[in-house]
Amino acid sequence: MKNFIVFDLEWNQNPGGKEASVERLPFEIFEIGAVKLNEEREKVAEFHRIIRPCVYRQMHRIISEVTHVSIEELERDGEPFAAVMEDFLKWCGEDCIFCTWGSMDLTELQRNMVYHGMTIPFPKPFLFYDVQKLYSLCYQDGKARISLDEAVESFALDVDAPFHRALGDAEYTGRVLQAMDFDSVKDYVSVDYYLPPESEDEEFTLRFPEYTKFVSQMFETKEEAMEEKRVTDIICTKCRRMLRKKIRWFSSGQRYYLCLATCPEHGMMKGKIRMKKSEDGRVFAVKTVKPVDEEGAEAVFLKKEEARIRRAEKSRQKKLHGVE
Repeated sequence: MKNFIVFDLEWNQNPGGKEASVERLPFEIFEIGAVKLNEEREKVAEFHRIIRPCVYRQMHRIISEVTHVSIEELERDGEPFAAVMEDFLKWCGEDCIFCTWGSMDLTELQRNMVYHGMTIPFPKPFLFYDVQKLYSLCYQDGKARISLDEAVESFALDVDAPFHRALGDAEYTGRVLQAMDFDSVKDYVSVDYYLPPESEDEEFTLRFPEYTKFVSQMFETKEEAMEEKRVTDIICTKCRRMLRKKIRWFSSGQRYYLCLATCPEHGMMKGKIRMKKSEDGRVFAVKTVKPVDEEGAEAVFLKKEEARIRRAEKSRQKKLHGVE
């Protein structure tokens, strides 16, 4: 039986700002809270631990105000991170899927594990449920994001613990997951990108009801990534045939590429590639392909024209200032 591990983290950061942060650990976790739900999404257990800080020994003012946690409390009640994580992973069990409110927690969890010299035990690809995204898919447009307390209020759920503490937020996230129409959105898993594919063998494609998502291995540059045929190929989301491009890939901003292709049976397909950076500075491609109507196709045409105008203006400015 697969359990749902609905968890939340609270973390501290350098009170002096981003510039003074430890490069490998911008956020230091000081609290883990989780609830375990069975396959029927019934609560069966909970987990809560405080972690003793070892990097940031002063609380950031805003974090202290929001969580009402003091550094003295963490020093007094906290345990070493590695010991807490070992207990947490054992408590989770092997057959489980993680659920979070938003997409940051798993990345920061792994970043803290690496900092403390722990081995990452999670599978590749590392799939999880972003309950905030699921809520939007159920009750909004799929793109909007509301706060946890707003979601709790929308279902008129009991509020019997403070927000912005790990166990309370995990409990509320679990209650939202129980209250929503989960079956209608259960196919929409999210991917954690902390450890991207290292090789072609680790690359993967996820198929969703309306679109597909391909995640490539890491490359030294985005130009190198765009030279790979498997990165730039467009496959129909329905019949899975290779498609001829109506508009070839073009750059739409520093990290985005767009294209338009046509399937003789299923119509037009829009491709979008986002270039993402790995922890070591390399890049990897996240390509989505989805069907579009005439309006969606026209939007791609317009973006291509805007990109052409930008390039022409940039070239004109270079010539104007004598830059080759």
